[in-house]
Amino acid sequence: MAQSQEREGDQAMSDIVTVADAGHVRTITLNSARNKNALSTELAWRVIGAVDAAAADDNVWVVAITGTGDAFSAGLDLSNPPRYSPKSAMDAQLDDIGWVGNFLLAIRKRCDKPVVGGINGVAVGAGLGLAMSTDVRIIARSARLMAGYTRIGGSPDAGLTITLPQAMGYEKAMRFMMENRTVLGEEAVASGMCGEVVDDDKIAARLAEYCQELCAWSPITLRLLKRGMVSAVAGTDMEQQLRMEVGNIRIAFASDDAKEARQAFFEKRKPVFVGK
Repeated sequence: MAQSQEREGDQAMSDIVTVADAGHVRTITLNSARNKNALSTELAWRVIGAVDAAAADDNVWVVAITGTGDAFSAGLDLSNPPRYSPKSAMDAQLDDIGWVGNFLLAIRKRCDKPVVGGINGVAVGAGLGLAMSTDVRIIARSARLMAGYTRIGGSPDAGLTITLPQAMGYEKAMRFMMENRTVLGEEAVASGMCGEVVDDDKIAARLAEYCQELCAWSPITLRLLKRGMVSAVAGTDMEQQLRMEVGNIRIAFASDDAKEARQAFFEKRKPVFVGK
């Protein structure tokens, strides 16, 4: 999980994550364009590790998270990649939140520095959860946001039951998820999911520019500001809510309806549900 510390635009590479510093801004990039940055356990944990490393580095004042190619993250990697965990075998066995809950815990709870999402393309499911875990978001005009859980017989995870109602309001978040809606850049801003939309070819430059603008302020001020804001909106205990999400999706995926939903998804047909 260790990433080398770079300065002034130098870049550290792993197979699936890049980390680059420019001044006091650290950019973490999901770098698996071949499958639209779909989340394997390794990719997910490496992003989490990169956020934790940035949180611990005093030279980093602002963190950016973005993707490569035309995707931020297409959601869970369904190709059955090898399982990966940075934890010991016993810690992994006892972990009841996993990577899917640690996106929000790492970005909002453990990192008190501003984390800016550069939503360069599609963000679906847990990929949307990662995007919505960031503190503020700049989105490309053609980027598509979708939860997708109803389509596969699941229930929201990756912190979306926390972040979507916070960003959109309760009813808009309910409709967005229940109706399995797809939202593009301008509508994402209008609905509150993102704060700014830019043309696709300008997303990387605007993300870098905005993060540098934030570095005009004291990092002490920024960290205290974020602590206060996170505390104010945390109406429920974050870890308890994330455990509820994980428990709910386990129950959902164990149902016959969920199996039918996934089969229909792959067969490109309308599912037939029986309520079992």
